[in-house]
Amino acid sequence: MGEPLLRINDLVVEFGRSRWSRFRALDSVSLDIHPGETVGLVGESGSGKTTLGRAVLGLAPVTAGTVAFEGRDITRLPRRARRELANDIQVVFQDPYGSLSSTMSVQEILTEPLRASGIGRSDSIQRVRTLLDQVGLPANSGQRYPNEFSGGQRQRIAIARALAIRPRLIVCDEPVSALDLSTQARVLDLLRQIQDDTGVAYLFVSHDLAVVRHLSHRVAVMYRGQIVESGNASTVTRTPSNPYTQRLLLSSPIPDLNRQRERRMSRSMLQPQSA
Repeated sequence: MGEPLLRINDLVVEFGRSRWSRFRALDSVSLDIHPGETVGLVGESGSGKTTLGRAVLGLAPVTAGTVAFEGRDITRLPRRARRELANDIQVVFQDPYGSLSSTMSVQEILTEPLRASGIGRSDSIQRVRTLLDQVGLPANSGQRYPNEFSGGQRQRIAIARALAIRPRLIVCDEPVSALDLSTQARVLDLLRQIQDDTGVAYLFVSHDLAVVRHLSHRVAVMYRGQIVESGNASTVTRTPSNPYTQRLLLSSPIPDLNRQRERRMSRSMLQPQSA
């Protein structure tokens, strides 16, 4: 498979004001992502999955360990170098309503990163037209404002913004959790199509095994700041070996009420893994 695009090695992230009152959010986490690959990072709230994504983006303080991108250590980059790295690493946040400025038109939102990277106005406008087509939005969307769009359309705009400067890796932090099920499926299909077309890699953070199964090549499961299970997406999300992953699978909603009732009963018989 070749060298990884992103390599996380023994990463530790702690929060707190003193050595006696520190919380370890990540505990010796290691993870690789290869070019064109989607790695799903799944776990319940508080498991550390979002913290890991933020550490990759330089938004969480790293206590120990390293994050390397294309073999370059980016763990503690100065601010200017981190801004330059944004050309290669982008993010799509969870909330399609809060992640876009309501005072800027879609064209302004999408041209901002392009102009900041030195692309001229006319070329930026042409790139915006291409981006809107790429994410399946009408050509006149650039003149409208985010509050004129549905949640799913806003997330498409956020994806277009992340794609604007052709990154190599996108951190997707619960990008569909605020959307209804049918819109989730459309956005996930869009992400997969974009990956097929561009070769971008995703670190896809979610609490839902069914969602990561739909998009991911490999899956890593987090529990209390550690990766407790990882492997092929189909195996981990359908026949997991770790008791915690099994509980996550049994808690995933399914449309069949009788099967859902059976799942609840099975879940109650499984005890959570000890820390």
